[in-house]
Amino acid sequence: MQSFSIKPTVYFGNRALDFLDTIHGKMAFLVTDSVMVQLKTAEMVSLMLQGRGIESKVFSDVKPDPSVDVIAEGIQQILEVRPDVIIALGGGSVIDAAKGMLYSLLQMAKEAGREFKKPHFIAIPSTSGTGSEVTAFSVIKMGSGKIALVDDWMIPDAAVLYPPFVASVPAAVTADTGMDVLCHALEAYVSTDASDFTDTLSEKTVKLVFDYLLTAYRNGSDQEAREKMHNASCMAGMAFTNASLGINHSLAHAVGGVFHLPHGKTNAILLPHIVRFNERDGRARKRYAYLAEILGLPCRTEEEGAASLAVAIDLLAREMKIPSSFSEAGLGKIDFDREIETLTTLSLQDNCTCTNPIQPSRDEIKQLYYAAY
Repeated sequence: MQSFSIKPTVYFGNRALDFLDTIHGKMAFLVTDSVMVQLKTAEMVSLMLQGRGIESKVFSDVKPDPSVDVIAEGIQQILEVRPDVIIALGGGSVIDAAKGMLYSLLQMAKEAGREFKKPHFIAIPSTSGTGSEVTAFSVIKMGSGKIALVDDWMIPDAAVLYPPFVASVPAAVTADTGMDVLCHALEAYVSTDASDFTDTLSEKTVKLVFDYLLTAYRNGSDQEAREKMHNASCMAGMAFTNASLGINHSLAHAVGGVFHLPHGKTNAILLPHIVRFNERDGRARKRYAYLAEILGLPCRTEEEGAASLAVAIDLLAREMKIPSSFSEAGLGKIDFDREIETLTTLSLQDNCTCTNPIQPSRDEIKQLYYAAY
């Protein structure tokens, strides 16, 4: 039996932040990072809450690829202030960290035989990439690897897409996060759990990325391009939280955990190789070809369409100066060879692997890694 969840409510556009004027509570716990503090974005949100008579505690210790240590520290502070509202303000790492804290608090309560009342959970993304504001996924660093938590309970109650918050995102980050959006849409589209509902979101996302990502990269002040990419990120999140992902993310999670390469960049390097691997599956090949047709790429046959899509992905990444290989991204061959078994094991164990259109063997995972190296 398939299902499609449409939680949370999404507020978008240049007045989206007005939603904060409607919330109720006594204490808010604001999960964010140092960048949001430096830009005074966290202060702006805190002042809006203050205007509603809501006190706020700011937790700004989240770093990229949040670790279990950060989760533990956040939990301790949540237990101290007992908030009735939790707001995640930042990129995917910030939102994932907030989810991890809430999920851990739930598990702790269950183990103690206590009920845990979930605070009203609001996500305000500051990058257009992960779609974490609408997903049941949270990726947390544990040791040398990453674990993907998946639970509908972690989905925020409200997502606020406020385009001005992404206007100052640097070009390189725009490129990496934009390619992550594309990867989410493509993996959800060929996932074994895809449906008519997720297909609609994936198709629209792919079109928006190819129409607007380069513009947002080249001219960050282009408001239309920024808003369209912000919307695309959210729609891709809706697609993959319902259809799940595939081995592109499995391999990327492993590389991120071991080598700390940015997630979007890693996905972009892997993506053309994964498309070529998955197109051996007839259903996936047909779907790739249909996307190529939507994008106006050469598509006289399904094989040509899938090949055209892989080339278009590669060219898009190159236009934004994203490395085309792991070696170009700075990973040394000796280190890569030394960790290949660990990377392969982590990839096969990743939750995203099970919905890939082809279940890869251990040797095939290695071949994909070396093709991308």
